[in-house]
Amino acid sequence: MHDFNYRHDNLYCESVNIEELARKYGTPLYVYSRNTIISHYKKIKEAFCQINPLICFSMKANSNLAICKALVREGCGLDIVSGGELYRAFKIGASPRKIVYAGVGKTEKEIEIAIRHHIFFFNAESIPELELINRVAGRLGIRQKVAIRINPDIKAKTHKYITTGHGENKFGIDFETAKKTFLKKNRYKNLNVSGIHMHIGSQIVDAKPFVRAVERIADFIKDLESREVAIRWLNIGGGLGIIYSRERPQTAKEYAKAVLPVLKKVKANIILEPGRFIVGNAGVLITRIQYVKETPSKNFAIVDAGMNDLIRPSLYGAYHEILPVKSRSYSDSKEIRVFDVVGPICESGDFLGKSRKFIGLREGDLLSVMSAGAYGFSMSSNYNSRPRPSEVMVEGSKARLIRRRETYEDLIRTES
Repeated sequence: MHDFNYRHDNLYCESVNIEELARKYGTPLYVYSRNTIISHYKKIKEAFCQINPLICFSMKANSNLAICKALVREGCGLDIVSGGELYRAFKIGASPRKIVYAGVGKTEKEIEIAIRHHIFFFNAESIPELELINRVAGRLGIRQKVAIRINPDIKAKTHKYITTGHGENKFGIDFETAKKTFLKKNRYKNLNVSGIHMHIGSQIVDAKPFVRAVERIADFIKDLESREVAIRWLNIGGGLGIIYSRERPQTAKEYAKAVLPVLKKVKANIILEPGRFIVGNAGVLITRIQYVKETPSKNFAIVDAGMNDLIRPSLYGAYHEILPVKSRSYSDSKEIRVFDVVGPICESGDFLGKSRKFIGLREGDLLSVMSAGAYGFSMSSNYNSRPRPSEVMVEGSKARLIRRRETYEDLIRTES
């Protein structure tokens, strides 16, 4: 995370002092490094340059218009999972020929809008969905490209809520059902069933599960080819892990080195769907300490950001490093003390970090919750009727507001 570092004891994003951003825009505040976002996209592009894949940023990780537009301008496509994300994609001028649409519960209306706009691919997750896409395409007189999402029954070492490629998960179709579907694909008169999609989960730090899954899919494709069924596109999803604490995730180069030999055996064009890898380490959540509360059993730093702003610690037990925006040395305070960093939400599960060590923590201090660029704001809510935070994008020595803070009026705007 070289774009977030200390200069003279002050935390900076690129060349901008984060304390000054908090003073100008208030807290809680999401801050993103544009340089980190673009450089991580380029790392994947470069690592897989031998096969020239279509890289589609997974919008669910962070759907802010400015972030998505910055990636689209670099030539990136988009992986969407809802009609709302499709709407956002069109708002930033994304090419429909670079949009792939996943998700297990697409509605008929969402499918129709996507087909009307000629998106590149649907990733169909069930036979009923395939039949619905076929009916809608027929009604519109458009032949739609579809990939079948296969569940390779691979258990990745990640949190149970973000593993998606095991037989017990709701995602995808088993090999046998997929095989029957491909062999009878001509019954779907309005579809070009010419792709396979897989995605085994998120925050996976080891290449082995990816390799096993791709090998299974490659064998499946060979079997289909022997039966004269051609697969034009193979979408291997995303899921690359990042550093939150002491993880040692594979780099883009290491991941490519592991899976490229298998992919090169497949005649299909390749699609990748990175999300967290691109934006995870590119964002931080800045929060201010409201109260330092000492009790006989624990010390609490009560901050103005809560689980509605960043739910990952409460939902997954996820770990985010928490750093002071202004660093203190032992000369300021000799004592290292342990705190739970908790929010203002009326839930015992509202915490950003537990048992964290700090030097000289005081009311009014700013803390930076690191690696919050993915599944931070995109999973935020208005729980407890709390307005959602501002978002700022930093580029070099400049910072611009890319989402204003919500107001109380925003909270009730759609109510009557």
